[in-house]
Amino acid sequence: MIDMRITGGVLIAATTAAILGCAPATEHASTTTTPAAAAVASTPPSETLTPLIQQELPNVKGRTFTSATVTLPPGARAMPHRHGQAFVYAYVLEGTVRSQLEGAPKRTYHQGENWVEQPGAHHVATENASDTEPAKLLVVFVSTTGEPLKTDDTHQ
Repeated sequence: MIDMRITGGVLIAATTAAILGCAPATEHASTTTTPAAAAVASTPPSETLTPLIQQELPNVKGRTFTSATVTLPPGARAMPHRHGQAFVYAYVLEGTVRSQLEGAPKRTYHQGENWVEQPGAHHVATENASDTEPAKLLVVFVSTTGEPLKTDDTHQ
């Protein structure tokens, strides 16, 4: 999926997966049932990212501001991940989200609540607390220009 927008005079053209490494939304489900399809079908849904703006900060050399919405379908869980050396702010627009940073207890955030993640933080859990209602976040990153915003853990 390519999302193109003109925001604040900046043309944004990026694939959902490339900006944040989130899984793109699927439009059609397979009706074939094979062992491989059954394994994929049992995997919980993941988040979908919609970029809003990405712009280098004019007064902070080497840093970029990025904002996006992240939608978590019912029952969705993100892979454990890191955001490099980015400072991250997350605000719950809709629904209820559980989040846990390494070394901290898992917390539940409701619509209107927010949290921050310090540079280098390990985000070990992000999940929609509901199995029936979607959740949506506004996420803001201040990151090192050119570095990936999200790197999923390679082991589980």
